[in-house]
Amino acid sequence: MSPTTAGITAFDLTDPTMFVHHDPLVFWAGMRDHDPVHWHEGRDGRPGFWVISRYADVVAAYTDAARLSSARGTVLDVLLQGDDSAGGRMLAVTDRPRHRELRAVMLRAFSPRVLGAVVDRVERRAAELVREVTSAGAFDFAAEVAERIPMGTICDLLSIPAADRPDLLRWNKNALSSEDADADPYAALEARNEILLYFMDLVERRRAEPGDDVVSVIAAAEADGAPLSVEDVALNCYSLILGGDESSRVSAICAVKAFADHPDQWAAVRDGHVSLDTAVEEVLRWATPAMHFARTATTDLEIGGRQIRAGDIVSLWNASANFDERQFDRPDRFDTARTPNKHVSFGHGPHFCLGAHLGRAELRALLTALASTVSSIESAGTPQRVYSTFLNGHSSLPVTFTGR
Repeated sequence: MSPTTAGITAFDLTDPTMFVHHDPLVFWAGMRDHDPVHWHEGRDGRPGFWVISRYADVVAAYTDAARLSSARGTVLDVLLQGDDSAGGRMLAVTDRPRHRELRAVMLRAFSPRVLGAVVDRVERRAAELVREVTSAGAFDFAAEVAERIPMGTICDLLSIPAADRPDLLRWNKNALSSEDADADPYAALEARNEILLYFMDLVERRRAEPGDDVVSVIAAAEADGAPLSVEDVALNCYSLILGGDESSRVSAICAVKAFADHPDQWAAVRDGHVSLDTAVEEVLRWATPAMHFARTATTDLEIGGRQIRAGDIVSLWNASANFDERQFDRPDRFDTARTPNKHVSFGHGPHFCLGAHLGRAELRALLTALASTVSSIESAGTPQRVYSTFLNGHSSLPVTFTGR
């Protein structure tokens, strides 16, 4: 259903069932055409916010970090409740100049030396998991493969003990989405708190007995000439694991669903007719795991001909920008040979995703494993969408892999 047929004000982007019940491609096409900079009225005592849906406006807003601040929060679920308590402390919700200092610290976690060993393990893990499920009949790709690659990867990066990983996965899955339409809204808050408490304890242990792992490196670093507090180190580790697991997991699920739905595209990848790197970029565009990011205007400004006032919340919808006909040719077609493909799945500008290289490496490892092992990918049941105002994707995906 399009906004032009139901009336834009009837739609609620703060409802986690919104895109379970409405086709996002149809909805966003109508929004881009008829109200590309839309004022979304507040509900249930929460403030209203701007909805930016066209690619050019989204990219321009991401670039304008001086007038569109991240420090109050970058996810609507959090921002509409008030200021993010991690503002100015966690990289994603920090503005310049401290953002520059924190980013330099966090980049140490993604040095070539560190990532080389992590990517090697990703490739081995992906190959092993795909071999285990191929020709074994119907299985849930989300549970059997997708959940086990990114969480393993980010835990490898942070040297998380194997015994702790199941708890982190469980908390992470509840932090920004739910598999239940009637989920307790406090469950997400509790999950986030559990992750943060876990990392505070881990930081204390790594400071007492430092190693060459990423947590120890961040814990020993300084920003603005002073060591980071235990809480600040924990917040930034929390950010790594939250972003590194959720986005990669739903992108992997989306990739396999897209190939099941478009067997011609799977044949092109399997037979080497398209570059794996090109296919990865199209999967990322098609998946758009983070539907939006949000900012707060620090001054009056204009976006797309509409007047934004200082203090207004501005939401930037990647889920729309990545399918904007003004930027992409036939955007509603899954095309693994698409080029150029300047999607915004990792954001844009100063807050461009720190883990983009690792996210791409994970998807490339999965596609490599699939191409070498799997002849055909077929649906074996109805996938289950996640309930979220932020995360885009599915929590289950029944499929069958036939071996080559």
